Amino acid sequence: MIKGSCCCGAVKFELLAEPSMMGTCHCSRCRKLGASVIVFIKKDDLKWVQGKEHIAVLQPVEPYKYNRCFCKTCGTSLGEILSEDDSFPIAANALDGDLAVTNRFHEFVSEKPSWYDICDNAKQFDGHPTSS
Repeated sequence: MIKGSCCCGAVKFELLAEPSMMGTCHCSRCRKLGASVIVFIKKDDLKWVQGKEHIAVLQPVEPYKYNRCFCKTCGTSLGEILSEDDSFPIAANALDGDLAVTNRFHEFVSEKPSWYDICDNAKQFDGHPTSS
């Protein structure tokens, strides 16, 4: 079991299984929200401990299309943790322990700031990853 929480502890959850994948988003929105590194989890593997009511949702503005969740009290970014999809990304920074998964891709490298160097060999995409 992997524990997760926000910075102030108002939001706590557990993952019953290891995330399936990790990626890094370089879009300006994710960078500003502090959610650049994401892990993908299954909805059935997410167990709420406390604080679901402390989560606020930021609605997307074009060209972005995904909601972003964060703690109303401390602002910790939580990714898409309230998603109703079978699988969705959450912010890796909200997990309290180590993970077995490593970064598999970089998305929106076209928006990556010049001061940041990608230092791994993960696949890179100008936008969202493609299956090719």
